[in-house]
Amino acid sequence: MTALLRKPWLWAWLGALAVWLATATFTHGRGSAEVLSAALTFGAFFVIVALGQMFVITLGPGNVDLSIPACMTLAGTVAMKTMDGAASMIPLGLVLALAIGAGVGVINYALIRLLRIPPIIATLSSSFIFQSAAIWWNRGLRVKPPEALADFTTAKLAGVPVIAIAVVLMAVAGHVLLTRTIYGRGVVAIGQNMRAAHLAGVRVERIRAATYIMCATLAGLCGYLLSAFSGGAALNMGEEYLLSSIAVVVIGGTSVAGGFANVPGLWGAALFMFLLVTMLNTFGAGAGVRLVLTGLIIIGVIVAASGGKRGT
Repeated sequence: MTALLRKPWLWAWLGALAVWLATATFTHGRGSAEVLSAALTFGAFFVIVALGQMFVITLGPGNVDLSIPACMTLAGTVAMKTMDGAASMIPLGLVLALAIGAGVGVINYALIRLLRIPPIIATLSSSFIFQSAAIWWNRGLRVKPPEALADFTTAKLAGVPVIAIAVVLMAVAGHVLLTRTIYGRGVVAIGQNMRAAHLAGVRVERIRAATYIMCATLAGLCGYLLSAFSGGAALNMGEEYLLSSIAVVVIGGTSVAGGFANVPGLWGAALFMFLLVTMLNTFGAGAGVRLVLTGLIIIGVIVAASGGKRGT
């Protein structure tokens, strides 16, 4: 039990369970299953972007991708307009969304590597360019997604959202990539000490480039799926994913100092974030009170998680 309590991912899951039980108790169990289903659906979108953000943050202090919201918007907008509601265009829309994400990652890394701009500044600056491109491409239109794609994002299997199942498998693949591959071990080594990693033969810049590209590609995928789920791409669709992608990573047990990542905690943190807001809404808390309580509870979970030894 002591060893289990030291797992950094445990506290995110305990927090999610606690707020769900509190909500269920307050409503006498009414709608509890629906709330959990909604949490799994919306949590899936958070996990997609948080997975990429986690790898970036693991690279070490200062590494963070702030272009995620703009990348989501641009990828979703271009994909939706290209598909124009046609089911036959779904594969092309997906390829475009992934390609746009990869392109955003390349540009971000080029700014960081070639112009020597700190990652936080580089990705924030590039986000204005990508958001402007999305505005130009969108031109105020909201194109509906193909019905088959929309059905996929809302489908359920034995009561469980299909998109949640798919993202769980994605998270498992991310865990394997992090812990069982040369690339994943290289990311961790760079985060612990970049110079030592370089001297040990780790291809530092290749890994950093691949990480930023992967992060943006996942953001593009999230924009594609979120657009289909919400009935079309909107220019503000990625706003809540800016700080949330970072919060989910940190609450999930990944070190902001780099060198340590935790995939299992991402799902727990994503569910916790959604269920926390749901609980406060259910309790009737005002907007200001919700923000204050959300911040305090998140701080509490982070402090509890950081009190234990690092583990997986």
